[in-house]
Amino acid sequence: MFVKVCGITAEDDALLAVALGADALGFIFAPSPRQVTVSLARDIASRLPAEVVTVGVFRGQSPQRIVETVQEAGLRVAQLHGSETPEQTKWVRQRVPAVFKAFRAGDPNVRRAGEYGADVILVDSASPGSGQVFDWRLAEDVPPRTKLLLAGGLDADNVADAINQVHPWGVDVASGVEASPGKKDPRKLRAFIANAKAAAPVAYESVGGELYDWQNDS
Repeated sequence: MFVKVCGITAEDDALLAVALGADALGFIFAPSPRQVTVSLARDIASRLPAEVVTVGVFRGQSPQRIVETVQEAGLRVAQLHGSETPEQTKWVRQRVPAVFKAFRAGDPNVRRAGEYGADVILVDSASPGSGQVFDWRLAEDVPPRTKLLLAGGLDADNVADAINQVHPWGVDVASGVEASPGKKDPRKLRAFIANAKAAAPVAYESVGGELYDWQNDS
């Protein structure tokens, strides 16, 4: 189970998440209590093990600015939460190692996710970053054979149920492992990652490195 911890604002939180087993860390560049500067994201990312997937989270920025920020910060993924078209998403993907395209739960465009050329499709609550849980049945609209990253109100108490119901490729958490916005709680972080990894469906566990083939394109 691919586990992404988002809203990283401090190096100690980043290193702790990695030590506990997180596969990816997210740095938010959109307006948010967890928003970071390019220089801070670059400094933290430069201190992480090479295998950790570093993700820049964007909403409302131009494709050009998204690409510039990913490159300036030395990140590996652009996560797009705006109203990007398939053409804009593909344009970004041609210029960065990988793209995660996010859709709000219930967005009819999620049925067309395959047209965006993204490596991973993320489904979040109707209010991204709010920590609100949505009806997980809405994630069923994602086309088959799509790498689905599930977000929206996940925490240590519900992540296993979410995985067992939705069978995503990965899970994404921010507020569910925080002591306060932007500051991670070590106990919540440990419990979330442990519960997510323990609940990983057998089908995903057996695939091994093939889950991460998209990383080899960079």
